[in-house]
Amino acid sequence: MKYLKILFLVIVAIIVVSCSSDSTNRVDSEIELWPEIEPYESGYLKVSDIHEIYYELCGNPEGKPVIVLHGGPGIGSKPVYRRYFNPDKFKIIQFDQRGAGKSKPKAELRENTTQHLIQDIESIRKKLKIDKMIVFGGSWGSTLSIAYAETYPENVEGLILRAVFLPTKDDKDFWIDVAPKFFPYEFEALVNAYPDSMQPPNGKGIFKLLTSDDRLVRIKYAKLIDRYEWKACELYVSDDELDEYYGDESNEESIFNLALMEHHYISNGCFLEDGQLLRDADKIKDIPTIIINGRYDILCPPGYAYQLHKKLNNSKLIIAEKAGHLDSEKPIQRELLLAMREFEE
Repeated sequence: MKYLKILFLVIVAIIVVSCSSDSTNRVDSEIELWPEIEPYESGYLKVSDIHEIYYELCGNPEGKPVIVLHGGPGIGSKPVYRRYFNPDKFKIIQFDQRGAGKSKPKAELRENTTQHLIQDIESIRKKLKIDKMIVFGGSWGSTLSIAYAETYPENVEGLILRAVFLPTKDDKDFWIDVAPKFFPYEFEALVNAYPDSMQPPNGKGIFKLLTSDDRLVRIKYAKLIDRYEWKACELYVSDDELDEYYGDESNEESIFNLALMEHHYISNGCFLEDGQLLRDADKIKDIPTIIINGRYDILCPPGYAYQLHKKLNNSKLIIAEKAGHLDSEKPIQRELLLAMREFEE
């Protein structure tokens, strides 16, 4: 009888393990990115005398509208962003912010502030005759998502925020004040490469170098700061990969444009008052919100996401383990895909 009990328990354990394994496999198979799709509409929207912004629509024209706000500032939209959404359920709206991606003119800083971008989002909503939409943004895109929602809360059905970036003084200086504690060698190399007059490197000084009359100076410092930030972005990135990317002259224009746009915003406090987004969080406290942050995100640490979460009545905070800053990391992708399922109906 004793042996029969032991045999029974062993069989039960095997069944439980087997079921658990099946369940894990099932979940894993369900969280793959959606298949690649192409836009059914794309074009340009003139938003000022200077700027035309590129936009595209994918998925179901009659689906639930979701607008994707890219990071940077200056990165531009990407085809992979289309794959976070069920194409049968969502009308997927992407656009390149002023000066970024396919928008024209490229890397133009005039009439390029957070307030301008907020109005561009509103212009797209009106052009497409949308009542309410889900706003989906990561890193700088999360900042812009919050800023838009706090300006037009009545137009937002839900928020999906990844790698929350709050332009407080602490957050803006994080890559100088905190990142060196994790990347001391890289920071020392960065400091040694900068002029003695700019020690330590700072946002306004870097922007001055990026707007130098000397192209070689502009490219040199764009590569230095971008490489340093990229090292802090990804949980696992080798120096060999970075050497290959930053040693490729064909990448120089995109590297420079991104650095220029980013430090245009950083040197101006992202055109927001210090602590403004947390201060005004009451305006969006009842909007359904899912916040996702990598546990080891150096640029946008989860403590800031937690501060925002505590201000919102209808929010869920998910800390993705074994993940850094990028949406391309599998734990982040998983949580973004699962989050969008909650908005399908």
